Amino acid sequence: MSVFDELVGQAPLIEQLQHTASDPAAMTHAWLFTGPPGSGRSKAARAFAAALQCEGAGAPGCGQCQACRTVLAGSHADLIVEATSETFIRVGRARELALAAGSRPTVGRWRVIIIEDADRLNDQAADALLKSLEEPPPRTVWMLCAPSLEDLLVTIRSRCRHMRLRTPPVDDVAGLLQRRDGIDAAMAHYAARAAQSHVGIARRLALDETARSRRHRVTSIPLSLTGLGAALAAAEELHISAVEGSAGASGQEADEARAALLRQLGADPSARTQPPAIRSHLKEFDERQKRLARRQQHDTIDAALTDLTSVYRDALVLGTGAGVEAVNATEVGGVRELAQVMTPVQLLQALDTIGLARARLVANGSPLLVLEAMMVALILPRAAGRGG
Repeated sequence: MSVFDELVGQAPLIEQLQHTASDPAAMTHAWLFTGPPGSGRSKAARAFAAALQCEGAGAPGCGQCQACRTVLAGSHADLIVEATSETFIRVGRARELALAAGSRPTVGRWRVIIIEDADRLNDQAADALLKSLEEPPPRTVWMLCAPSLEDLLVTIRSRCRHMRLRTPPVDDVAGLLQRRDGIDAAMAHYAARAAQSHVGIARRLALDETARSRRHRVTSIPLSLTGLGAALAAAEELHISAVEGSAGASGQEADEARAALLRQLGADPSARTQPPAIRSHLKEFDERQKRLARRQQHDTIDAALTDLTSVYRDALVLGTGAGVEAVNATEVGGVRELAQVMTPVQLLQALDTIGLARARLVANGSPLLVLEAMMVALILPRAAGRGG
């Protein structure tokens, strides 16, 4: 057993991290893990942190000692994991992390600070970390995770040692699902392929029939776009699904967190009105919840756009005769029909259209308007030629 067991398809990186954990002379105090979604950036950082704290007698990262178990669980006394649920990591939180980095480890060899979404540091927050990243205390290690180098300010990435993860092979992800979750081989390979090797999404697809049904509805969209009405209806359905999903995920948790906050402030959660000092705290809480809901909506829509992209990608592969395995191997009939309706140039334009929609969402465009504009641009050529 090893803390690196669930980090699939990353053998060279694992070897380098294990060597560093066992050789203090090879140690660097600021690390940057990059890689595509689902590649295991956060898992790599946590596994490396566990290897650094490992108390086992063998190779670092035994996965069995108390230090390894508590690091992986996120409860080690000398570990801080910043995993924001908001759109940005703000300067106040960055200053708190920089202050925490100045403390000496209490029970382990290192004080480790992991920022799982370092690409969400706004400019002021990134600036607040620069001094600590450049000159951390001797026993402090920073580990930042982001999709790519370009997602961080050059002043941040220049202070870090870069470790790049690759997209794991489908077979490796399927093997993990079989070993870890007991999923049968056929379902594991379907889920791994449909998730494009994103381990978390693959697990959800394999275990949740609702998730598979939701994905099928999204991958059926391209051939349904026969006119303006169908395009607007598809946009509305995606938007409603995202809104309902974020509300379902956060509603009960938000109510419980609000009640807990009121109790901490010495207020009565059941009271209809609260004193002015309490109301200011509630206003800040409500604003944070709105940001959280917006982030969850955007994440849900982005996941749907990833699935939508895969259909046009598969049709392009089929239409050009490229010998690349399809993402949607179980829906090859629809993919083939789409490749017959649209030329390779039109399919490339469709991919650009979805990419533009993603960029507009990142720039805080109105989700429904962005989706409507995208779907209208994706109306099938024959339908557009008939005037919708």
